[in-house]
Amino acid sequence: MSVFEHIEGDGYEQVVFCSDDQTGLRAIIAIHSTALGPALGGTRFYAYRSEEDALVDVLRLAKGMTYKAAAAGLDLGGGKAVIIGDPKRIKSEALLRAYGRFVETLGGRYITAEDVGTALEDMDIVRRETRWVTGCSKTYGGSGDPSPVTAYGVMQGMKACCLEAFGDPALEGRSVAIQGVGKVGHALCGYLTEAGAKVTIGDVDVDNLGRAVRDFGVETVPIEDVHKLDVDIFAPCALGAAINDDTINELNCRIVAGSANNQLLRDELADKLGAMGILYAPDFVINAGGLINVEDELRGYDRERAMAKVNGIYRALQMIFQMARQKNISTAVAAEHYAQDRIRKISRIRLVRVAEYGAPDHH
Repeated sequence: MSVFEHIEGDGYEQVVFCSDDQTGLRAIIAIHSTALGPALGGTRFYAYRSEEDALVDVLRLAKGMTYKAAAAGLDLGGGKAVIIGDPKRIKSEALLRAYGRFVETLGGRYITAEDVGTALEDMDIVRRETRWVTGCSKTYGGSGDPSPVTAYGVMQGMKACCLEAFGDPALEGRSVAIQGVGKVGHALCGYLTEAGAKVTIGDVDVDNLGRAVRDFGVETVPIEDVHKLDVDIFAPCALGAAINDDTINELNCRIVAGSANNQLLRDELADKLGAMGILYAPDFVINAGGLINVEDELRGYDRERAMAKVNGIYRALQMIFQMARQKNISTAVAAEHYAQDRIRKISRIRLVRVAEYGAPDHH
């Protein structure tokens, strides 16, 4: 399949392939939409099996960021980047700075942040080559690690799910199975146990498991069994496609609500979840806390203001669930309609404003 066959028909504006022989950098930056503003999305550093796998992933993630920003009420478009390779083996200052120079060439159409395989310290290095980066350390005017804010947003989303499914938003006494306790999953453990939920976790990384058990006293199960548990909420917080043709038949929960991107292997699985009586919180809505947090850096970070906007995830999910009920559609489709409606309305306003006053200054 050609590159253009991958991107045609889905509204992608630009795909940039970045290569630097001296550092070994191979990266892809995908800009899906700038209809609402510059495309903001993290940089994923991952050892993909093939370059085509990397392209498919970055395209899916970039499109998801467009919807995430729109549903969160942000004046941002959607983009994403992937660096191909094992970060434990090839990540270096030189490689990250080479990558930063490629980001700089886009002139602010794409703003990056951390993601799987990259961290706050990496963004500080990238920032030495470009100002178009968020999620830096506070020393550089950033907001620090966005993971706890993402987790806080997921918790707010879980409350909206509980209200919809059980008629009560309280998490106290609810049972939750978390798949993946990396940075976001670990913080989510803390929020949930503090709220009085009974939490069970699974992860392929024994260090992640040990840290969560030590910090929060949660129970553990093998990673291959965590989605099968009889719980109120199953929270996918690792990589995508946690809900696929095999695992969906093994679910034993009332709600699916987690931080992972692209939780459904196929969009049609949202309909099957509904038919099974399982409420699905669309991932790009419930996991938007980190994006909301780093977006606030663009105007000078104010944590209180950022957290107030993250609380809006609760209301957004309420509106999406209501739309799904009224139109008899899946919550996933309702979330896309919700985001698309805002893009359609606000992009028209921006076009008028640009025509009358010139391009808006986001910095």
